[in-house]
Amino acid sequence: MSRKYVIINADEVDSVDFSQVDETSENTLRYNIDPAGTKTFVKFDTDTTPSFLEGKTQYTHSEILAILATDEWTDPNFPPSE
Repeated sequence: MSRKYVIINADEVDSVDFSQVDETSENTLRYNIDPAGTKTFVKFDTDTTPSFLEGKTQYTHSEILAILATDEWTDPNFPPSE
């Protein structure tokens, strides 16, 4: 069993069953840096994909780290250089 990550649209958060993922609530999600916060992701450690995530692309830890390092998820100007 390995941890899996799934990116979802922010408007899908209401469908997340937080008992089936590692996050505990909407307040613990990380959103992309778009001012509207249009995307977020959840992670889970079971071999069975939660039903509300079926059909969505699943990423490994290294894959999600690469995605989260992009300008869509991380402000390239933070922290500010001195």
